[in-house]
Amino acid sequence: MSEDHIRVQEFFTARAADWDRKFPDDGPAYAAAVAEIGLREGDRVLDAGCGTGRALLPLRAAVGASGAVVGADLTPAMLEAAVRAGRHRDGRLLLADVAALPLRSGSLDAVFGAGLISHLPQPDENLRELARVVRPGGRLALFHPIGRAALAARHGRQITADDLRAEVNLRRLLAGSGWRMTSYRDEDTRYLALAVREA
Repeated sequence: MSEDHIRVQEFFTARAADWDRKFPDDGPAYAAAVAEIGLREGDRVLDAGCGTGRALLPLRAAVGASGAVVGADLTPAMLEAAVRAGRHRDGRLLLADVAALPLRSGSLDAVFGAGLISHLPQPDENLRELARVVRPGGRLALFHPIGRAALAARHGRQITADDLRAEVNLRRLLAGSGWRMTSYRDEDTRYLALAVREA
């Protein structure tokens, strides 16, 4: 495991037990973001970097009983918190690195990633791996329950020009990784970028 992976794992292990208590009101924002992906009954979707699994319930509701929902995360403590919250009933949980997913190429219809992009050690390669497991025409949603400016303020920082989540940077990054951005919103109340898997 690389130093970057270890750092991410340590960061989330330290926060796993209190994660849901810290952000108790995010449920509606997750549900609204999932609704914009355009999932259909029977679709197969991955929650990449699923954490405590807060997206699993709305993803399951969107794809129905005939669909497949998988939550993958690098941090065992986050997956354990998802199980304690009962979210494993809405999707299969995988201890896995999004840089090397144990999934067949083209096997998914969509990927949802909440707060994912800023934790990817090699964003271009990691987004290519997400593209690998999604069929051509499949979708990607990169989400955060608050926008970039609000998130930076929460952490006492300023937004910088090299922020990967800025529209121009993200559009270029996605285009080089097999995705075409179709929608971008960065508001105080949420961040949501949608993309389609290129052929």
